[in-house]
Amino acid sequence: MNNIYIPPVVKNLLIINILFFAATWIFMKLEVVDLNNILAVYYFDSPKFKVWQPITYMFMHGGIAHIFFNMFALYSFGSLLENRWGAKKFIIFYFVTGVGALALQWAVQAFEVHQILGSIISQNKLNFNDLYFNTNDNSPMQIKTLYGIYFGGMVGASGAIFGLLAAFGILYPNAELLILFIPVPVKAKYIIPIYILVELSLGVAQFQGDSVAHYAHLGGALIGFILVKIWKDKDTFYTYYE
Repeated sequence: MNNIYIPPVVKNLLIINILFFAATWIFMKLEVVDLNNILAVYYFDSPKFKVWQPITYMFMHGGIAHIFFNMFALYSFGSLLENRWGAKKFIIFYFVTGVGALALQWAVQAFEVHQILGSIISQNKLNFNDLYFNTNDNSPMQIKTLYGIYFGGMVGASGAIFGLLAAFGILYPNAELLILFIPVPVKAKYIIPIYILVELSLGVAQFQGDSVAHYAHLGGALIGFILVKIWKDKDTFYTYYE
């Protein structure tokens, strides 16, 4: 364990995420403040939206499993990419993909709001009473959709993590990955595109009770793909994974 090396940006991101998670849990147990109300990101027209949320939401997580898998992926894929790119380029990539993930999520939400209200913003800031008592022209499902968009916060580093996955799949396509419940190693060029397609199908399907921001994951992967292509990075380690 003493020989494990974690590059500086990945190490600091791990520390910050864990500190945010611990603080959220402690403050909630002490009934001091719910940090999710302040640091999660809300729809840009929501009365709960604050300017810092597009950054802070990346350091918030909804549970042990959520933060564990995100941080494991950050360590596994992020360490390799930071060593390849250097600290400055890596941190730019991480935050751009995280914000890009939010941008696609907002775009999808704006489309849904427009379908219901005829505009991507409400003329008057919506509140609980507006949604349930003053929207006679809307169905119960539409009201539920509006409420979820305006008052449901999004948390997690998953958008940026999907950016890292996309970059890894492009740069190390023949790297063999061990995937849970799959007994044999699978090359990155096969499993990562399949994973992204699954996210797309889940986002389009919109299953009832599904609280995962699938379009944010897709946004992170898309921006990650674009950045790698813009940077014209090459797979200098291709032969190691043949």
